[in-house]
Amino acid sequence: MFQPSQFQPQWWIRNAHLQTMLPTISRRNLTFPTISERLELEDGDFLDLAWTALPTAENNKPIVIIFHGLEGSVESPYVKGIMRAVDAAGWIGLVMHFRGCSEEPNRLLRAYHSGDTSDASYVIGLIAKRYSNVPLFAVGYSLGGSVLTHYLAQTGKKSQLLAASVVSAPLLLAESAERIKKGFSKAYQRRLIKRLQASVVRKFEHLDMRNTLNLTTKQVKKLNTFVEFDDRVTAPLHGFKDALDYYRQCSSLQFLHKIQTPTLFIHAEDDPFLTKKVIPKSKDMSSNILFELSRYGGHVGFVYGSILKPKYWLEERIPTWFSEFTKDKRGIKK
Repeated sequence: MFQPSQFQPQWWIRNAHLQTMLPTISRRNLTFPTISERLELEDGDFLDLAWTALPTAENNKPIVIIFHGLEGSVESPYVKGIMRAVDAAGWIGLVMHFRGCSEEPNRLLRAYHSGDTSDASYVIGLIAKRYSNVPLFAVGYSLGGSVLTHYLAQTGKKSQLLAASVVSAPLLLAESAERIKKGFSKAYQRRLIKRLQASVVRKFEHLDMRNTLNLTTKQVKKLNTFVEFDDRVTAPLHGFKDALDYYRQCSSLQFLHKIQTPTLFIHAEDDPFLTKKVIPKSKDMSSNILFELSRYGGHVGFVYGSILKPKYWLEERIPTWFSEFTKDKRGIKK
């Protein structure tokens, strides 16, 4: 179901790029203490988690699992922001770092991608088993939102989540890869590609990747678009024929009708990472989806307020949505 968004930014902050960049710029020095946990996996790799606090047997505080965007981490300002909001609501936040996105490179050749739900499924299942009487929620941003969407579609009524939220997800990967090559959006592509290149080059230091990728570190540094990078790195590392095969199989818009968990999608029409083609039609979605579409908001932006005191609407809306499914209806404490 579509629902008009209540997000209304002031006139001075309606520009899509300002919406996208300001949350990072204004909160560059934001701090939030976390507790680390490492999960050793059966395939020999590991996952790094970051908690706002460790759950105890004495309480049943809701847990919100957070899936960050491409090359994000617990250090990303939007992640710190939602963790702080979750903590303010009296709940517990948990960030799952995708492989290679914490401070240490992962051990295997494989990394992560928009359709890879194996790690997310493992973590959700583990937390659900550890804390079986605790309300469990999840929120995914951008690529993390794509992963969460796939997980929800794959698991149906067995998702183990009371509710979920997906923010600024690239529901059509090929469209997104083309959009970010145009205009000022190229600046975002350049920044993210540099981080992806650095991540792969770090792996070359302790893993023999040349046979798998047929690339040298020098050649990796020349992959300057997402299509090039996904064609030469993402696809061969994760069993796809090429970038287009990866995009076709892992675009999550085609699976929205399978979602059985109450899920709030938050999306802005002016998102500079995406085109309007990623906005689904009503027939594409299950009745369990509430799709809130706003005219403004950029990519994982949604900022309002004054220049000196900006406010971050996502950190109000998401806890409020989750609070509808708990006995405690307070949501975020303002």
